Amino acid sequence: MSKAVVFFAQGTEECEALLVVDLLRRAKVEVVVASASGSLQVTGSHGITLTADALAEDVDYSGVDLVVLPGGIPGTPNLAANQTVCDTVKAFAAQGKKVAAICAAPSILADLGLLEGKKATAHAAFQDKLAGAAVLNQEVVVDGSITTSYGLGGAIPFGLELVRQLAGPDEAARIQKAIAYKHSLLYASHK
Repeated sequence: MSKAVVFFAQGTEECEALLVVDLLRRAKVEVVVASASGSLQVTGSHGITLTADALAEDVDYSGVDLVVLPGGIPGTPNLAANQTVCDTVKAFAAQGKKVAAICAAPSILADLGLLEGKKATAHAAFQDKLAGAAVLNQEVVVDGSITTSYGLGGAIPFGLELVRQLAGPDEAARIQKAIAYKHSLLYASHK
């Protein structure tokens, strides 16, 4: 079984995080919601409080296949301020393991130097912060082991792409049908 960690900090955009968690769990991917805020109780950018499964510092990342950075303000700067999050993302990228970021969070990848020479996307207000990347204005962009999306509007295709990567295209198609997502998946894959 594949395993993913979705980081959640104070001020994270709740739907960007929880849609990914939901879709991956529907695909039987083990998902750990990891708090990057020092407490298991985390409040998102729209006042929704949830209980994380673990603190980011306490997760064993050795068996994890994917780490996900949701966006939101002030969630994105709060994720960027967490040393465990940054160290884990850098280590995953260096090992060619899967890293995904949505909305404002791809700016964290750029700040860590992980988008140099890569194709990527982010929320329009953050596209100018993707230093080193060829920015595409698409819902989801996959370049090697890095997947990015432009925001909440792209969260379902983003989540379905992550399902495809971890559980296969048939499972992604099954879940797309089960949730009645009738839109075609519009994204660019660059490997």
